[in-house]
Amino acid sequence: MNNTIIINLNTSWNIFNFRLDLIELLQSEGFEVIAVAPSDSYVSKLESLGVTCYHVSLNPKGINPFKELSLIYKYYNLFKELKPDVILSYTIKPNIYGNFAAYFANIPTINNISGLGTLFIKKSLTTNIVKKLYKLSLSSSRHVFFQNNDDKLFFTNNKLVEPNTTSIIPGSGVNVNKFSCNRTKNEGNKFLFVGRLISDKGVFEYLEAAVLVLKKYPQKEFLLVGELGYKNKTALNEEQLMYFTDNYPQIKYLGKTDDIVSLLNSVDVVVLPSYREGLPKSLIEAAAMNLPIITTNVPGCRDVVDNEFNGLLCKLKSTNSLKNAIFRLISLTEKERLNFGVNGRKKIINKFSSEIVNKIYVDKINGIINVNNAI
Repeated sequence: MNNTIIINLNTSWNIFNFRLDLIELLQSEGFEVIAVAPSDSYVSKLESLGVTCYHVSLNPKGINPFKELSLIYKYYNLFKELKPDVILSYTIKPNIYGNFAAYFANIPTINNISGLGTLFIKKSLTTNIVKKLYKLSLSSSRHVFFQNNDDKLFFTNNKLVEPNTTSIIPGSGVNVNKFSCNRTKNEGNKFLFVGRLISDKGVFEYLEAAVLVLKKYPQKEFLLVGELGYKNKTALNEEQLMYFTDNYPQIKYLGKTDDIVSLLNSVDVVVLPSYREGLPKSLIEAAAMNLPIITTNVPGCRDVVDNEFNGLLCKLKSTNSLKNAIFRLISLTEKERLNFGVNGRKKIINKFSSEIVNKIYVDKINGIINVNNAI
C-alpha cells in the first residue's frame, strides 16, 4: 500500500502552478498525492495527473470566528477519513487551521511559510491575532520551512516556533529544463511585471516609473501580467489601469497567462518592486530564462538578485529609485545585459532548481514516515 501525502493550500491554481514538479517526484517515489483546496478550473488538470482532489471552501481574507471553527472541523473530518501519512501545508489558513485539525487527528504536518505578506507588512490587531494563532498551531508541526532567513528569524525571535524544528528551503523551485532560453539578444526594450496587481507587489511604483522612463525613452514597452480585480483593498482597479494604458500605449495589460515561458522568452527585463516576499517564483523563473531583473532590496527579492551581478536592487516604495534602476539597465551594453542573464541562470541552477527543492521535501517526508514506523 502506497504512503499518502496531502498537499493543503488555499487554491487549486496554486497547487498546479507551484507544486507540479513536487507532485510528479512524489508520485515517482511511490506516494499517492491528494490535493485539498477550494475547487477551481485547475482541479481537472490535477486530476489528469492522477491527483485526487478534495474541495474545502475557505475565504483567505475572512475573519468570522464561526467560519474559522467550521474550517477546522472540515479539515479534521477530511484528515480522519483520508488518514494521510504526512500533510504538507502552505499559506496562512491551511497552515494554521490545517495544523489544528491535524493535531486532533494525530497526523504529522510539514509547514511552509512562503512569505509574511500584507498582514505583517501593515501591522494591525489582526497581525497580533495571527501571530498567536501561528504560535499555537506550529507547536505541533514536525517541521517548518521558511523561504528566506529574515522570515525564519522573525518567527524564532518572536517565539512563534521552536528553532530546532525550522530550516530554510530555497523557494518553490523551478524546472530549469522547462524554463530555459538560449538568449542571444537583449536590447533592453521590453519590461515585464508579473504578479498580483496589489500595492504590496509594487505595481503602482512600476506604473509610475514606466511613465517617467517613457518621457525619455518613448520606444520602450512596459507589460503587466496578473489578475485584475484581486480581492484586496490595495488592488489596482480597472479605472486606474485604464488611465495608464489609455494615456500611454506603451504600457500594456496582458491579463493572466498559463504560458509564462513564452512570455518570458519575449521580453528583456523582469521588474518586481515588491515590499516583501518569501522567495518570489516569478523572479526565479525569470532568472532561469536568462533575464536580468530589477527588484527591491527587501527579504526574498534580494535572495534571488545580487546587485550588479544578475540584476539591480532599488529602494523600497521609491518610484524614483526604480526609475533610476531602469535607466541604469537601459544604459548597459547588450553584452552586459546578457551577462546578467547568464549569471542569474547559473545561480538558479546551483541554488533554486526544483530538483534541489523537492529532494528536501522528499527527504523530510521519508524521515517522518520512518520515525512513525519505528514507533
